Amino acid sequence: MDFETINKMDKAAEKTLPGFAKLSLGLLFIVVVFLWSYTSHGNVPNNSFLVIGAVFGAYMAMNIGANDVANNVGPAVGSKAMTMFWAIVIAATFEALGALIAGGDVVKTIKKGIIDPALISNPDIFIWAMTAALLSAALWLNFATSVGAPVSTTHSIVGGVMGAGIAAAGFSIVSWGTMGKIAASWIISPILGGIIAASFLFFIKKKIMFQKDMITAANKFVPYLVAFMAWAFSTYLILKGVKKLIKLDFSIALTIGFIIAVITFFLVKPLIVKASSKIENNRIGINSLFTIPLIFAAALLSFAHGANDVANAIGPLAAINDAVMNAEIASKVGIPFWVMFVGAVGIAIGLALYGPKLIKTVGSEITELDQVRAYSIAMAAAVTVIIASQLGLPVSSTHIAVGGVFGVGFLREFLDSSESKMLSDIRKKFKKDKKVLEKYEEELIELEDKEKKSKSDYIRIVELYKVIEEKVEQVRIEKRDFKAKKRVKYVKRDAVKKIIAAWVITVPAAALLSASIFFMIKGIMS
Repeated sequence: MDFETINKMDKAAEKTLPGFAKLSLGLLFIVVVFLWSYTSHGNVPNNSFLVIGAVFGAYMAMNIGANDVANNVGPAVGSKAMTMFWAIVIAATFEALGALIAGGDVVKTIKKGIIDPALISNPDIFIWAMTAALLSAALWLNFATSVGAPVSTTHSIVGGVMGAGIAAAGFSIVSWGTMGKIAASWIISPILGGIIAASFLFFIKKKIMFQKDMITAANKFVPYLVAFMAWAFSTYLILKGVKKLIKLDFSIALTIGFIIAVITFFLVKPLIVKASSKIENNRIGINSLFTIPLIFAAALLSFAHGANDVANAIGPLAAINDAVMNAEIASKVGIPFWVMFVGAVGIAIGLALYGPKLIKTVGSEITELDQVRAYSIAMAAAVTVIIASQLGLPVSSTHIAVGGVFGVGFLREFLDSSESKMLSDIRKKFKKDKKVLEKYEEELIELEDKEKKSKSDYIRIVELYKVIEEKVEQVRIEKRDFKAKKRVKYVKRDAVKKIIAAWVITVPAAALLSASIFFMIKGIMS
C-alpha cells in the first residue's frame, strides 16, 4: 500500500458516515445476529428470550465499542501520534483479538457479585432480569455516547443488573458492600489516574523539556521511560489481558515484565539515539520520540480491554443462554463461541461506526494533548490498574483514562500559574531590549545623515548594522516566547462537569431504566 493511498484512506476516515448509513450498518449486524441465533436455536424451548438476548447483547457490544474503547486510543489520536483511521483499525483489531483469544471459557453470570442469583428461584424471572439489564445498560451507553460523555460500561451493566435484581427479588438481593466499593471507584479511579499521569508528565518536563539541551536529556531518559512502559504494559497484559489463558501471580507477572523491560531498553536505546540525531532541540522534536511507543500502548490497551470488558456484553447473554438451555440458574456458565463472537465483532463494529465522537472527546475536547502527555496518560492506565488490583481497590478503566487526561491538564495549569514571574521577566526584558534597539536605530540614522563621515563613523555604522540585526532577532524571540506562554490552554471546565455528572448518575440511571424494563417484560409475559 503506497503513501498516497494511505493518505486518501486517512482523509476518508475523517469524514464520518451519514447518520442513516451508520444506523443501517449497525442494524444490519443486529439482524444478522437475530437470524443466526433464531435459525441455530429454533428447536430450543423458550428460545425467544435467547434470540432477544442475542440481539440486546449485540447492541450492548456495539455501544461498548462506541464509548469505552475511546479511552485506549483517544489520547494517541489527540496527540496526533496516529490518525483516526489507523486508531480505529488498530483498536478494532486488537479489541476483537483480545475478546476471542483471551475472553475466557467461563464467565460469572452476575458481574462483580452485586446480586445473589440464588434468591431468584424461577429461571424465567432470571432471564427477564438479565434481558432488562442488557438493554438498559446498552441504552444508557447509547445516550452517553450521543452527548459525548465517556462513561464506564462496567458501571452501566452493574446498574442494570442491580435495578433488575431489585425489581425481581427486592432490595435484599443486592450486595450493598460491593455497591459501596463500586461507588468508591468513582473517586478512586480518576484521582489515582490523574496523580500518576501528572507524575510522569512532571518527570519528563523536569528532566527533559526544561533542560537547555533537550536531545542529550532525551537520549538519557527516554530509553528508560520506554523500558518502564514495556514493564508496566507486560505486567498489565499478563495480569488482565491473558489471565483467562494462563493465570500467573503478581510476582511472576512482575518478573516477566521486568525481563521484557530490560530487553526493550537495550533494543530501544540505539534507536532513540539514532532518531534524536534527526530532530530539532525543541518540544516538537522530543514529542516525536514517543510516537511509536504510543501506538504499541494503544494496541495493548485495546487487547486487554477486549479480553476483560467483553464480559459486560456477553456475561448476561451467556447467563441467558445457559438458563434457556439448562432451565436452571448457575453462578458461572460456559461461553459458547457464537456468544463470544457476537461480543468481539459487536465491539469492533461499534467502534468503527460511532467511536470517533468519543475518541475526539477524550483526545482533544478536555485539554490539548501532545505525545508526551498521551504517554503519561497511557502509563497511568496501566500502572493504576496494577496498583489497584494488588490493593484490592475497585477501579474503572474509563475513569482512570479520563482522570489521566484531567491530571495532565491540571498539571499544565499549575505549571503555567507558577510561571507568572517568568512571564513578567520576559515582558520586562522585551521592553528593555526594544528601547535599546530604538536607541541603536536612532544613532544609525544620525550617523548616516552626516554629510562628512570619518573613518570611525563608518566603522560604527557597520557595528550598528550588526548589533541591530542581532537585537532585532533577540526581540523577535522574546516576543514569540511571551505569546507562546500566553497561549497555554487549560482543562475545559464544561467538559469536566459533564463527564463527572455522567459518571455519578450512571449506576442509578441504568438501575432505574433496568427496573422499568423488567416490569414491562413481566407485564407482557404474565
